Amino acid sequence: MNLLAQENPFGTVKLPKGLDKFGSNPGIAIGKLIQFSLRALIVVAGIYALFNLVLAGYAFMSAGDDSKKVAGAWAKITQTIIGLAVAAGSFVLAAIFGQLIFGDPMFLLQPVIPEP
Repeated sequence: MNLLAQENPFGTVKLPKGLDKFGSNPGIAIGKLIQFSLRALIVVAGIYALFNLVLAGYAFMSAGDDSKKVAGAWAKITQTIIGLAVAAGSFVLAAIFGQLIFGDPMFLLQPVIPEP
């Protein structure tokens, strides 16, 4: 029998044990994994920003009369707030581009990988 004539000559691939909690449909499961990864990265960015703000605040309080240390602490605070704005703005931009290009604002934030 010709292998190419069969409907699925290469067999099937079962999901690994860690991915089965995301669903049995591979396209939806990979999309949920990407969504979970993006959320985890944002949480890590928020915790890092909080840690940076606490350290910069401590550096600001302990700077005393040294203007270079005060300027360095202010720079760190400013850069942390800009980083948080970029992290939050990335979700807003993804929603805007999803709406403009695909007609669904959640298209890029909750991806579903189509399968053949």
